[in-house]
Amino acid sequence: MWTKTLFAALLITWLAVFQCNGHNFNYKEALTKSLMFLEAQRSGKLPANNRIHWRGDSALDDGKEANVDLVGGYYDAGDNVKYGMPMAFTITTLAWSAIAYEKELKAAGEMGNVHSALRWGTDYFLKCGKKRGIFYVQVGDPVEDHKCWVRPENMKTPRTVLQINETEPGTEIAAETSAAMAASSIVFRYVDPPYARRLLNKAKSLFYFGKRSKGTFDGECPFYCSFSGYNDELLWAASWLYTATHDQKFRKFITEEAVSAVVDEFNWDLKYAGIQVLLSDIFLQSNDEALKVFKEHADSYICSVLPQSPYFKVPKTPGLYFISPSSCLLFKIGPAGQIEN
Repeated sequence: MWTKTLFAALLITWLAVFQCNGHNFNYKEALTKSLMFLEAQRSGKLPANNRIHWRGDSALDDGKEANVDLVGGYYDAGDNVKYGMPMAFTITTLAWSAIAYEKELKAAGEMGNVHSALRWGTDYFLKCGKKRGIFYVQVGDPVEDHKCWVRPENMKTPRTVLQINETEPGTEIAAETSAAMAASSIVFRYVDPPYARRLLNKAKSLFYFGKRSKGTFDGECPFYCSFSGYNDELLWAASWLYTATHDQKFRKFITEEAVSAVVDEFNWDLKYAGIQVLLSDIFLQSNDEALKVFKEHADSYICSVLPQSPYFKVPKTPGLYFISPSSCLLFKIGPAGQIEN
């Protein structure tokens, strides 16, 4: 599941190269390769500046079954299926990295590639939501696809199309994609204002679409099942929309309607810890007492996974701590092995 690998790697954007226990680790190179790994998962007509020279155009008829253009987006892991839920989570967290580490990404010379990576996802999501009342959430038959490991340029498996709509809802996917579009709109706000407005408008419509017709979509199971339900995705989407707009409607949802929880993990299915960290920033900037509880929960989460904790006994690389198969956590390590802020 490349979404988790990418997210963990993108958290190192601010590190560049640092020394740990007497060794130098080139995290700038790791950043570049993480982005290239994502580029290798591109589906559709590849651009002229494609950095993965052994990859070619693929799945150019995606969506034909539903009489819609669904060319583009990203494949998942080592297969050739396009899953809406993890793809959207990847775009959300990539956009968050671009917002939080803009200076460091520019210094590494990778911001342009991050923008391209985001657009490859958001352009696809705009296609998925082109028909009113319908959002396309998957292309490909995972059962048939998993029977044969083949490069996408040569695949012969069915390009089955799945959708969510008013009668077949998928709140998690709609809300996660809303979060992805809202977060990306912040990244493109001063780079391409018309595009940013388009993304933000789609983010709002997807949020209300998911909120209006609530239900879990099981079509991506057993490969991407939503075990946590849709309350976290709705709160995640509202948090990003509030970050992007400061619209009090989204604040009201966050503080009066949404359901929150204390958890020990942040991944493609479970968003509460990420929400709490995101809203902590807003609380610190605005001193909005209604958001204080989110900072308290974020502090609790971070403290529970700090290596100094006596309960923290997990494998690690010199800078990357393994929390679970679904998520990793990164700390900056000083020359003497101490944790640094």
